[in-house]
Amino acid sequence: MSGPNGDPNMSSDEGIINDEDDFGDEEEYAAINSMLDQINSYLDDLEERNDSLNGKLHELMESNRQARLEFRAQLLGSPTPQEESCPADGDSPSNEDLNEDKGD
Repeated sequence: MSGPNGDPNMSSDEGIINDEDDFGDEEEYAAINSMLDQINSYLDDLEERNDSLNGKLHELMESNRQARLEFRAQLLGSPTPQEESCPADGDSPSNEDLNEDKGD
């Protein structure tokens, strides 16, 4: 009698795979769970570091913006940044606005 694929030396019962042998090991599941927990812990740590770096970047950008405003005020003799209205990030006052501040 030939097998399921026409192999004359294999019976149809020999081609069946027993799933019990491949997936019955509880130790493998525990090891996989442990690895997944470790990966999750590493990802949480990376997320915390990313959030911290993001916060520091925003602080640095704000500090640089304040320093630019103070430097501009010193160069132009205009009011200090606290007295001046703050433009949105990336926006700078036009030359007309600066001239008006100086009384021109």
